[in-house]
Amino acid sequence: MGHGTPDNMSWAGLLQSLLVVVHLRQIICDSVWFSIPEEQEPGILVGSLSKHFPPPYQLLTQEYMWMDKNTGNFYTTEQKMDREALCPKETKAEECIILHNAVVGPSGDLIQFPVIIEDINDNAPHFGNSEIHLRVSEDVTVGTSFFLDDQAQDRDAGPNGEMHYHLEDSDGVFSLKVEEDGNVIMLVVQTALDREIRDLYQMAVVATDCGSDPLSATAALIVTVTDVNDNCPSFSSDSPRNVTIPGDSSRNTLVAQVRATDPDSGPNAAIIYSLSPKVSERAKMLFSLDSLTGYIRLAQDLQSDNSEELLLKVLATGHHCPPADTQVTVSVLPKANQEPTIKIGFIAEHQNQTLVLPENQPPTVLAVLELKGGSSFKGSSLAIDSEGVPFTLSPQNGKFLLSTSEPLDYEKTIEHHISLVAYRRSTEGNVIAQSMRVIRVIVADVNDNAPHFLHSHYQLDVEENNPPGTTLLQVSASDADSGYNGKVTYRLESPLKCTSAIFNIDPTTGQLSVSASLDREQQGVHSLTVFARDSGSPPLESVATVSIRVLDQNDNAPVFVTPHFIFFIPENVPLFTQVGLLGVTDPDEGENGTTELHVVNSSGPFVVDNTHGTLRTTTDLDRETEDRYELYLLASDHGQPAALTSTARITIFVEDINDNQPKVILPSSNASCLTISPETITGTMITKIYAIDEDSGLNSEITYTVAAPEQNRSPFQVDSRSGNITVAQQLLHKDLGMHHLFIVVRDGGKPAPLYTTVWVNLLVNESVEPCNLDREPTWTGTPDLVQTPSKAPICEVEDTRSAPPILLVSVGMMLASLCLFVVTAVLYLKLRRGSAQQSKRWRAEENEIPLRLKDKYYSDD
Repeated sequence: MGHGTPDNMSWAGLLQSLLVVVHLRQIICDSVWFSIPEEQEPGILVGSLSKHFPPPYQLLTQEYMWMDKNTGNFYTTEQKMDREALCPKETKAEECIILHNAVVGPSGDLIQFPVIIEDINDNAPHFGNSEIHLRVSEDVTVGTSFFLDDQAQDRDAGPNGEMHYHLEDSDGVFSLKVEEDGNVIMLVVQTALDREIRDLYQMAVVATDCGSDPLSATAALIVTVTDVNDNCPSFSSDSPRNVTIPGDSSRNTLVAQVRATDPDSGPNAAIIYSLSPKVSERAKMLFSLDSLTGYIRLAQDLQSDNSEELLLKVLATGHHCPPADTQVTVSVLPKANQEPTIKIGFIAEHQNQTLVLPENQPPTVLAVLELKGGSSFKGSSLAIDSEGVPFTLSPQNGKFLLSTSEPLDYEKTIEHHISLVAYRRSTEGNVIAQSMRVIRVIVADVNDNAPHFLHSHYQLDVEENNPPGTTLLQVSASDADSGYNGKVTYRLESPLKCTSAIFNIDPTTGQLSVSASLDREQQGVHSLTVFARDSGSPPLESVATVSIRVLDQNDNAPVFVTPHFIFFIPENVPLFTQVGLLGVTDPDEGENGTTELHVVNSSGPFVVDNTHGTLRTTTDLDRETEDRYELYLLASDHGQPAALTSTARITIFVEDINDNQPKVILPSSNASCLTISPETITGTMITKIYAIDEDSGLNSEITYTVAAPEQNRSPFQVDSRSGNITVAQQLLHKDLGMHHLFIVVRDGGKPAPLYTTVWVNLLVNESVEPCNLDREPTWTGTPDLVQTPSKAPICEVEDTRSAPPILLVSVGMMLASLCLFVVTAVLYLKLRRGSAQQSKRWRAEENEIPLRLKDKYYSDD
């Protein structure tokens, strides 16, 4: 417990410090904010954290934005930001703020910064109902206002959500009045209304927002003018004035009908008919009047042998109106003056005294007619009182034959009325009396007409991706026949079974629909044949064609020929060299299928040539600096309303060329020297040449060759692969002295290798003291050392083997000097022991070639 308390206090203090740092960071971040309009395309720069925080950067949430970890720039993603969806409650009054969290800086500080989503005018006003109905009385006062409770709504904010209204097709009868806040819309009556002139007004209320590119919505305003009782009944001019009836007419015989009209409607137009009180008692006894229909009928049977004339005054009374009146004069003829009668004997088929004749029949006799009359008439005749009818009347043996004069055509006239008039002259003078009889002839239809399409060929355009069940059009064929002969049904045929399977036609209405979504990329044009057949026996049929052109939508993103392009290109190629072809297709057409390529998320030295669809270089390529590039390619079409995109990965391998010569690491100097004991055993490795080549492959495979002296002239040899220098033969007395090996270090490059040279200086001496060269050896042979070493003299340095006495004297002097140096060093060692040892090591390393490598060198491979 005693040890726990300080730890707890330490942790508490650390947590408190951490909270203070986070709080301070939050205070700093409160001043960092960004804004962007909604609905932006992918890849739009929103802002950057680089001005406020050091790199690196990581955005914790990348649903709507992604961040470049090096630059701190953050961009929009494929998922667009819809302000109305992200901030539904703040749409009108407040700003739409989305908080984002990011980790920044080397220490990984957590920050939070707001992004304000600015509104754009992407929502049109919307009426709750597509139709607004209003009832207005016709006697309304001009200037009266009516409240319209169907205001439009707009989800946008600011001016984009503010609306103004106007009225279309009102013909000046109505106008709109909108309150200042826009929440109250009133319909104002501008002119007097009269239902009897016009009882319905159809207008359009248009709501338009105040955005820079305004959007609008329309609702139909239907005003029904209701009736008031502002009209009274009146008799029409065609009401009967004079009527003649036979003296032997029976009870309930229709004498006449009076008709009054009232322009009002409903109960306001109700009319009651009555006889005037001033009508004679005789008239009241003989006639009755229906108060609703205005029919005047006989109230009893007539048996009158004398002529008489009766005057009827009829009144028409409406609601709150004075009665209108008209007069009907009824003349009663005596029984003796009756007209002759016409007796009909039917020959053709008839039903209820009506002839029924099939069409297209040749002329035939229909009936035999005979006149019956009183003995007071000495002559009579019968005629057809109808012009243009296909019938004739011919006398035969005191009777008349009724016949057709030409074949009847049902499609021209369905029913004929033959008016037969009988004329006769009385014995007393030239008085002519007439009698009329009407024969009804119904023409029976036969199936002699095929259905007829209004258009023989229909053409229509349909956008692809339509909802299943979409109605396309309605074909119509008419048949002049009747009944089953004129009943038309429809069916479809197509040369392609797959086409006919997705299109349907209603056999009764001819409505053509498609049961599946159309795909222009699979089939751009559909051809259908519509058959219209009647139900006659035998049936008749006609044909129409339908051509359906499927319009393109941007429903296909660009497609790369491969999701991963791999290219190889040599280094050091010229600028704008073609790296490879970038195959991409888009099955859409027009702008929807026009693609454009961009390299994204890379600062590599490459650019897309959209004209030729290739990738090209923009700077020199150096494999030794960068041997591989990873790019991402974005393909976007030009479709509307939004472009579609797809990505592909590109890997570019930079191929090596032999542009680097070998670099000798050991020995580090051409003036370095190594002393070799003559007792060294044959085959012993005495030192090593180590070289590297920054190229790769064969271009970096190094071989070592002794250019001079020749192998048989030197007791040393160099391994061509490892660079190991070994004693090739037993060292003899003649080998004492300095040996200069001129080594050519070549790579395996094609067509010509690159090389460098190095001097290896070996002193064969009994003493193992370090050796020194005053200057580097000089090569005097041929400068071309790529293929074969030169046989010229090795160097201009004096050969030490030619003066052994001088060597012995030099060695003696060196030993004396060394003794003096040792004595001095022992005295000085007490003070600077460490310093003397360091200086000795430095002198030894400077003048000898190490037998083992102290460092390891690695290529990029």
